[in-house]
Amino acid sequence: MGRVTSRHKILRLDGAATSRRTDTLAAEEPLEIRVGGRTLTVTMRTPGDDFDLVAGFLVAEGIVAETRDLAGLRYCAGTDEEGRNTYNVVEAVLAAHVPPLDPGLQRGVWTSSACGICGTTGIEGLRRMSRHDVAADPLRITPAALYRLPGELRAAQKVFDATGGLHAAGLFTPDGRLVCVREDVGRHNAVDKVVGWALREGRLPLHGHVLAVSARASFELTQKTAMAGIPVLAAVSAPSSLAVELAEDAGITLVGFLRGEGANVYAHPERIDV
Repeated sequence: MGRVTSRHKILRLDGAATSRRTDTLAAEEPLEIRVGGRTLTVTMRTPGDDFDLVAGFLVAEGIVAETRDLAGLRYCAGTDEEGRNTYNVVEAVLAAHVPPLDPGLQRGVWTSSACGICGTTGIEGLRRMSRHDVAADPLRITPAALYRLPGELRAAQKVFDATGGLHAAGLFTPDGRLVCVREDVGRHNAVDKVVGWALREGRLPLHGHVLAVSARASFELTQKTAMAGIPVLAAVSAPSSLAVELAEDAGITLVGFLRGEGANVYAHPERIDV
């Protein structure tokens, strides 16, 4: 799996017994995102699908909204001690019609794999209005289709099988068909990779789709869902209070504790076809 995983020697404890073995770890490396020659942020991520990650991050920040807004993506020179390219710096080229970046968007600190909004220069910048009318989306989904999503998402997590250390985000149709799945050490990165894939494929806004995540539903994931125009966000764990508030305001159906044949619907339950 290349840079996505690494091998590490460990001491295994099993009751009173011990053994030496090699374990497979999920890789985590920094990715510097540049726009117009300026560093926008540095995020910790699992290498792979980096262009999708950058494109999705730009959607979440409100910098781009359509495929035509992004003129190009490229790896920049970023070398290790031996002079080899680390592929840890990506430059995004915006189309000529896209307004210059607001200086307030520049992140003040590194973004860890656990936080997608750490380092924003003002709390007022967190609640950005989506350009897409999510509330008007007529999507309906049955409970049975919802119940299938975690299993389908888990089955598609190839790197998780080897490491047990990655989050996943999956884009589904209302009947439960998997359209795209991405994995990353950061749950927000996994979502950005899915949204970025959709942007690069000319699929935004993602009306009529469901986003399933293998973690809790935080404010940041709900915001990313709104910015991509996705009407349903389903999480296997709990939502935060601010995530529920944002989902209600944005018109997103927010599902939490999606496990087995059960779930809690925290916002806009009218899309659940009971």
